[in-house]
Amino acid sequence: MATAPYRVLLCDLRSDTVLDALPMQGVSLDDYIGKVGSLRGTVPIPNAEFAARARRALVPGRTAVWVERGRDIWWGGILWTLALASDSRGFLSAQVQCGGWASYLYRRELRDTLIAEQVDQFDIVRTLVDYVQNTPGGDIGIVYDAHTSGVLRDRTFLRYDLPTIGDLLDQLAAVEGGFEWRIASYRDADGRRIKRLQLGHPVIRAGTSEIVLDHPGPVLSYTWPTDATQKANAWQSRGASINTNQAAESYPLMSAELVDDTDIAAGWPRLDGSSDYTTVEQQATLDAHARADWTAARNPVEIPEVEVLLGKHITPALLGATVRLRIRDLWHPTTLDARYRVVGLSITPPERGRPETARLYLEVP
Repeated sequence: MATAPYRVLLCDLRSDTVLDALPMQGVSLDDYIGKVGSLRGTVPIPNAEFAARARRALVPGRTAVWVERGRDIWWGGILWTLALASDSRGFLSAQVQCGGWASYLYRRELRDTLIAEQVDQFDIVRTLVDYVQNTPGGDIGIVYDAHTSGVLRDRTFLRYDLPTIGDLLDQLAAVEGGFEWRIASYRDADGRRIKRLQLGHPVIRAGTSEIVLDHPGPVLSYTWPTDATQKANAWQSRGASINTNQAAESYPLMSAELVDDTDIAAGWPRLDGSSDYTTVEQQATLDAHARADWTAARNPVEIPEVEVLLGKHITPALLGATVRLRIRDLWHPTTLDARYRVVGLSITPPERGRPETARLYLEVP
């Protein structure tokens, strides 16, 4: 990675045995809460010896990728695509795209029926992850702890639907009273590389000390979008078909219609929204999904982005932490001074003439 103190380790996905460490250029990496992180970069191939090493180590679908900064793990995931490129002068390179460890759970399907009755939602998550890792060839070393959320669920997941495990986790997390989940990468006190499932109810939180970011100051630039295209103050969700008589016309289960009368009385136009849960057959479960979706849709989505120089306080461990942002400019003549949770982090390592920066994605309370 040029002048950066980064190293890319390539390992066997199942055993985590180190295969090689190769230089990578043009690297960008990101990680999020609620979204699978990614890594992109280019491995230069200057000679035949290096080509042989790259062929052995860069195997899409089988190679684990760890990014180290000094002794710390800053990112981990799976190599999914490799594009070999040769330019007009014959210079060869391998362009790689990787997804975080969670991407594996979207490549695994539930092929057995699973029933949970009054089970803590975190235990359902762990049962699904165990299902993945207990199948032959399915153990990629994801670990977890045993804490609970205190929210009990009834769930029936049918093998006939062939859902992916990742989609089941997302659906379970998105219901009213749900949670957040991600798979974090780090090195433990014994020096081992760890892939840990993190669960947070209602959200994942990290860090104890508050970081203050000022603009002008450490904040180099910011973007503050406000998006009302997904706003909805009237909502209804649709579930599975509830007609057991095949001779009759089939109709889906429908949630109660939810309307924010206060929003409309305040002057907002009525804006309709809906969601589909084609495998949900219980009215209470569908209604809980509808309430959660309606709550999320009632206010325009704001995900501010701030770009900062990377420093000792700005690391991937910041995901879930709270920062205090202070902005004073033409739009904010009275200084904006508020606290936000970091829900995403995109890092651009330094290369020739380019500093090492991080873009933080913030959740507006």
